[in-house]
Amino acid sequence: MVRVLFVCLGNICRSPMAEFMLKSKVDEKEFYIRSAGTSSEEEGNPVYPPARAELAAHGIFCEGKRAAWLQKKDYENYDFILCMEQRNVVSARHIFGSDPQNKVKRLLDFSKSPRDIADPWYTGNFTRTYEDIEEGLEAFLDFLQSGHSGGKAK
Repeated sequence: MVRVLFVCLGNICRSPMAEFMLKSKVDEKEFYIRSAGTSSEEEGNPVYPPARAELAAHGIFCEGKRAAWLQKKDYENYDFILCMEQRNVVSARHIFGSDPQNKVKRLLDFSKSPRDIADPWYTGNFTRTYEDIEEGLEAFLDFLQSGHSGGKAK
């Protein structure tokens, strides 16, 4: 089983979008997929309505998801901790204390164009966020299919 944790700042936009987008693409018997935020300020809140609407426009639903806060113990529970931007990588590594197994990466580090996924809370562009996450997920799944179950992104 591949255990994947998606991480953004508040866990109400990007990381839950990635969580439910990946769940829609894979057999959940082969994957354990969750998301969390590096900040506790949104903890317990539902997915932000425009993010929910963007997912729903693609036939993906996330009812019942509540924002969770990234915890130190999460490091041992996941094979991949995929962040939406470099700031999340730095924050996650700070929460974990280190990253000795090189699990913490940006989602788009797997793509041909490594970069941050802009926060739609600020940009308002949830469609662009969806497209960027889609690009990252396809590249990540290609990475896994090529025989990698852990380790380095491209």
